[in-house]
Amino acid sequence: MSRWEPDARGRLLRAALELFAEHGYESTTTAQIAERAGLTKTTLFRLFSDKREIVFQAQDELVALVKRGVDEADVGASPFELMVSGVRVLSGAHVDEHRRTGRILDPILAASPELNERAVFKRFALTVALEKALFNRLVDRWEAGALADLGIRAYYLGYDVWVASDGPAPLTSYVLEQVTHLQGAMQRVTNS
Repeated sequence: MSRWEPDARGRLLRAALELFAEHGYESTTTAQIAERAGLTKTTLFRLFSDKREIVFQAQDELVALVKRGVDEADVGASPFELMVSGVRVLSGAHVDEHRRTGRILDPILAASPELNERAVFKRFALTVALEKALFNRLVDRWEAGALADLGIRAYYLGYDVWVASDGPAPLTSYVLEQVTHLQGAMQRVTNS
């Protein structure tokens, strides 16, 4: 693979996942990743601070999507509808390539405490972004926090089911199904 080919970030991600699957996260070096991607180690470090960040390179884009989803919701939308709009836009950006990546990445994350810790930070960042976006739409701070927790939990639950399934439905369908399940669970808890 020549060094001038486009999509260095994508090439590094594919190379990293291949090597992590073959040798484990801890045993894979940045030099190996760069070489597999057909890039220099300097290019890798120009794009990412470390090999962990290669895996989580889309975090800023996902944060922007959840914020955009809330911002673009109809004027007069209820707090719950605002949250649903945020997770709908967030989950709508995922395509089948992300499902394949998830199938490779999930066992790697489970085997690496360092990657697992970083995944928790990503989830926190998404939750905070959703909470702030809801609050900025004049949702009460406490309600915004509870809705953000519910929405991001639904996103991750839906993502897990979507990655494990072979069905043609998009991630959004799975996420919205989880929103409905969690909403029902909350109603049962508050009515008991």
